[in-house]
Amino acid sequence: MSQHRSSSLSAFFGAVLAIGFLSAMDAAMKTVSLDYGAYAALAWRTVIATPLLAIPYFLWRNGPPSARSMRFHLLRGTMMVPMSYTFFFGLVYVPMAQAIALAFVSPLFSLWLARVLLKEEVGRSVLSGSILAFCGVSLIFFGQAQADLGREALLGSLSILVSAILYAFNIILMRQQSQEAGPIEVAFYYFAVSGLGFWLVALVVGAPPLPRGTPVAMGLATLLSICGMMGLAWAYARAEASYLSTSEYSGFLWGAFFGFVVFDEVPSGWTVLGGAFIVAGSWIAARVTPEPGPTLEASP
Repeated sequence: MSQHRSSSLSAFFGAVLAIGFLSAMDAAMKTVSLDYGAYAALAWRTVIATPLLAIPYFLWRNGPPSARSMRFHLLRGTMMVPMSYTFFFGLVYVPMAQAIALAFVSPLFSLWLARVLLKEEVGRSVLSGSILAFCGVSLIFFGQAQADLGREALLGSLSILVSAILYAFNIILMRQQSQEAGPIEVAFYYFAVSGLGFWLVALVVGAPPLPRGTPVAMGLATLLSICGMMGLAWAYARAEASYLSTSEYSGFLWGAFFGFVVFDEVPSGWTVLGGAFIVAGSWIAARVTPEPGPTLEASP
């Protein structure tokens, strides 16, 4: 196995692990959102995460971020406000496995966005793996169509689809941002900028309630979010967005696992079958050897 291929596989499985952290964070955030609402959970999470990340960032940074880095920090942080709110609003009304399945349109959109915006080549195996995974998602949708989930679940599903489209752009920005800045800087500005956005919204809609009744879930959501964010920044600094986007499909298995453990949500047979297609598609994509990316100067 060549050094480049080994590095690419490490980045892929690093992204899968990071998505596991974020899926566990989804479960913790759903717990808080069920009691206090998605907006309160997101706004107060930034209040906890920003100072936690500020300490290592200002202690170890080599200097202020470049103008190009700040552009990506501002873009991703601003995009997080509608992207994360629409996802967690929807997550309140639908099971975690279903929410993740709906979000799987993101990697498919990001493949073509990577080609258009980053001029990346989309290899045949990556595309084939994505199509196979999408077939798995379609099987899940077919199974879920047999159940009457109600009007609120439909609204939640539509909200998650909006978030998924925004996340496709986020994947592209993540690749560009991670080539300019290290994981700690990426995570710090992600929460700092989005936190400013959430609390500016609070000037209009009112301050969100403090989630006093779920301190453990709130703390876990914050720490898991930081770990997942830094893990993705590390991975996207080492492989192309079109290659790593398929790692997002592992989120279905993570979501099904945490949905069962935390909320007693049992996936249907269609969901399990679709998950098998998703894993197969992700494995096909992971075996591709992407073209070497540009030399990175960002710290690991």
